[in-house]
Amino acid sequence: MSPGLAAAQDDQVAEGRALVQMYCTDCHATELTGESPHATAPRFRDLHLRYDVEHLAEALVEGIVTAHPEMPQFEFDPDQAMAIIAYLKSLEPAQPAGQ
Repeated sequence: MSPGLAAAQDDQVAEGRALVQMYCTDCHATELTGESPHATAPRFRDLHLRYDVEHLAEALVEGIVTAHPEMPQFEFDPDQAMAIIAYLKSLEPAQPAGQ
């Protein structure tokens, strides 16, 4: 990977982290450690176990409609959605080489 591409990806991950810290940390654990403040809110580091993270981008842009009234509906622009996806992917465990 070129240094320029790596820097762009790092910037996107940082933007995604900033967005989830702004909008999501009241209820969700958004880092690699810790529990969610809201008992029913999934930890972001576990979202890849529940969903195909790539497919969440569409929901982030069109508006996440939730099954519980405590979570507000969010809509992000496509660049913000991709930044959030990049951040979520950064929380996934690294795959062993060759997989």
